[in-house]
Amino acid sequence: MTNFERRFLLHVPSSTENLALIRDFVANIGKQAGLPDSDLSMIELAVDEACANVIEHAYGSDGTKEVIVRAMLDAEAITIEVVDTGKGFDPNIVEQKELKRLVEERRSGGLGMRMMKLVMDEVQYNIKPGERNELRMVKRLKH
Repeated sequence: MTNFERRFLLHVPSSTENLALIRDFVANIGKQAGLPDSDLSMIELAVDEACANVIEHAYGSDGTKEVIVRAMLDAEAITIEVVDTGKGFDPNIVEQKELKRLVEERRSGGLGMRMMKLVMDEVQYNIKPGERNELRMVKRLKH
C-alpha cells in the first residue's frame, strides 16, 4: 500500500443542529478509509458525543462559539480532533461510576468518555486553560 495522508477540517457554530453535519463529515472520511459500517457508526457516535459535550458543557449552549473538527487519514489510522475554546474539562476528576450503577440511577450522562474509550483505540485530552481544549481520538485501520 502506498503511503498517503489526507487532512480535513470542519468549523461549525456551537449548536446541536450541526451535529448531523459533523456526523456526515466523519462518515465521509470513514468511507474514504474503507471502514466497515459497524466501525463507522461507532466512530460517528464517539465524535457526536464529544461535540455534544463541547456544545453543552464547554460552551453552555452558546451558539456564538465554534466547534472545530480536524481529521487526518493515513494508511494506518483515522485521527479525529475536536477543538474548542470553552470551559476546560479534566477527565481525571470525573467520577467513573460503574456502568450498572449508571443504568440503575437512569443517568443519561456519564457514559460519553467511557464509550469513546471503548470505541476508539486512543483517546487523549490536551487542555490549555483559558486557551483551547483538544480531544484527540484515534482509530487504527485493520489491513
